[in-house]
Amino acid sequence: MARPKKYIVKLTDDDVRRLKAIIRKKDTSRTIRSRCQIILDMDELHGRCFSYVQCAETNGVCTATVFNTLQKYSSGGIDRVIRYNRSVNSDNARRKVDGRTEDRIIEIACSPAPEGHSRWTLRLLEEKCRIELETPVGRNAIGHALKKRTASAQEQLLVHA
Repeated sequence: MARPKKYIVKLTDDDVRRLKAIIRKKDTSRTIRSRCQIILDMDELHGRCFSYVQCAETNGVCTATVFNTLQKYSSGGIDRVIRYNRSVNSDNARRKVDGRTEDRIIEIACSPAPEGHSRWTLRLLEEKCRIELETPVGRNAIGHALKKRTASAQEQLLVHA
């Protein structure tokens, strides 16, 4: 005999319309879309009323994701489900370098080394970036920006520059 569901979802018509509208938006991320679809699939009043395992299989996620999504919905409603809660300590929250700055750093790193040096070092790049970039960038940020790129991507940048 299966365990009874811990979280029961009963959506109103307005909630269903809101979730479907969020799913249809082009700028909605895949994570938010799958969360909304999970809530719709688990709705007992309007829909299919899947089990956790069935819902996970149809949405292409694991059962823990279904359980966590339903837990978020029961504690905070739809607003909690459609919002990311990123930690202030996460890499994305602490990022100082945007795409344009990253490209400029790579462009500088792919250029010929300064006179008297055989190659660029992080310290040399930091000095050059202080002069050329409008935002101050430290060695760690430069190192992360360069680490993300593969050699082939850097070669392509040289061809286009």
